[in-house]
Amino acid sequence: MRTPENSADLVAAEDVLLFANAAITATGQREFRSGALDQRLSLDFLHAYMRVNYRRLYAASLALDINDHNAARIVLGLLETAGEASAEERRTEGRLIAARLARLPPQRVYRLFGEVRRAGINNRRTRAIMRDWLAARPDLGHDAVKYRSGVKTAARHVHLRCPQGAEPLAEVGAFLFRPGKLPRYEHPLLDAWRRAHYEQGAVAELPFTVAEGFAARHGMKRETFLKRAAPRMTRLERLRTHAVTQRPDVDLAAMPLTRLALYVLALPFEQRATRRAELTGALRTAARRAAGKHAGSWGRVHAVLDDSFSSSGSGQKRRRPLAVALACHHLLEVLAEPGAYRGLWTSGRGDALLVRPWGPTPLGMRVLDALEPGPGGAAPDRLVIVSDGWDNAPAGLAGEVLRVWRARLDPGRRTAVVHVNPVYDADGFDVRRLAAGVPTAGIRDAEDLPALVEIARFAEGRTGSAELHAYLDRRVALFLGEKDTEKETEKETENETEKGTMS
Repeated sequence: MRTPENSADLVAAEDVLLFANAAITATGQREFRSGALDQRLSLDFLHAYMRVNYRRLYAASLALDINDHNAARIVLGLLETAGEASAEERRTEGRLIAARLARLPPQRVYRLFGEVRRAGINNRRTRAIMRDWLAARPDLGHDAVKYRSGVKTAARHVHLRCPQGAEPLAEVGAFLFRPGKLPRYEHPLLDAWRRAHYEQGAVAELPFTVAEGFAARHGMKRETFLKRAAPRMTRLERLRTHAVTQRPDVDLAAMPLTRLALYVLALPFEQRATRRAELTGALRTAARRAAGKHAGSWGRVHAVLDDSFSSSGSGQKRRRPLAVALACHHLLEVLAEPGAYRGLWTSGRGDALLVRPWGPTPLGMRVLDALEPGPGGAAPDRLVIVSDGWDNAPAGLAGEVLRVWRARLDPGRRTAVVHVNPVYDADGFDVRRLAAGVPTAGIRDAEDLPALVEIARFAEGRTGSAELHAYLDRRVALFLGEKDTEKETEKETENETEKGTMS
């Protein structure tokens, strides 16, 4: 019989896994089957529940592969309720917050600082965290041009001292709070912003998002502006404008795998077919980079990939579930032994490059096909299901197939089964599961698949809460000691250290 303490530990472990799934997949935006308000209310409850009942674990989740939206919400919640934490907890939280802020895109951090100011959070620790982050920025003048209102709000909130004179910080202070006072700036971007008000040639010197507004003010043709601004664009900006500029130096293979899959799915079928070699090669290169040391280590892998109509996502997350499935398809091909991968789409299509959201979700039938022995009569070592979990043709067949398979045909668990779900179910406060005995993890980016499979094993019920807590402690230690921020740079929104060339 379980002791009360053991039961409490198990409940805590289940709550942590539930919150991790939500924090990975949910962004408060509309999904195919639920509205934005439902998503936000569901997330509000989960964040409050975790912060009140498991504050240490709530803070530790900053070290997991959660999405930026929930990372910012956790930081805000911890700063807002600092009085509820002990001195030791505040020290640990401060380190986790600083490490997470360093990995967030700058525009999201400035947005978070605005929320901090609106919430009236102005204690000494919060100001120190904000000052340290601002001091670590590689070029605050660049930020002042690109995120002017955000930098201004943060500087006011922390009482950032901007001395008089010709120092860089003094110029930033004059630019933000005394515009027009200086006849010119020594910082090239600040001076380019000044000149762009009356000089077209200075427009192309500015960051792309700022230059767009000046280009419209000067009446510049879109094509001409894009070609002039291309050298200063970030990687994602080049990809977005590639159809107009047609620049040959856009390296698709350098894009993060899931972002590249979204780009491919946005292309018409004719372009996908015409550029088949280029697009397929880029997807495979990105998948090899994402797999890293795990390449070829998963043995025989069969996958069931959901391309049903619900994979079209929503107006805010257009084709996101399908893009995750496409990215996972190429990643699993690399993770498997050479020639030992088999991917099955729910629609029955065999051409991954031309998939589209269509039809019902016959997961049960595809799971039956995937569990069949591959070449040589061997069962797969791993079965990976990438789906939103709405098995409806017929309903519930996938869960029953997996139950019978595990109970009658594979009680020794020779085949590891895992379900990764890219869609948060607001009503269930979790991602939708196929069956109780099938480990399920939320997923947002296919690149996180190896780490999520490790998390999913805790949901299978064969490991205890002590193992989960030890895993979280390891992730926190690695997170706080890690110096490489390459992964966050690859999240692409901005590469703020660029001065005009793309990395």
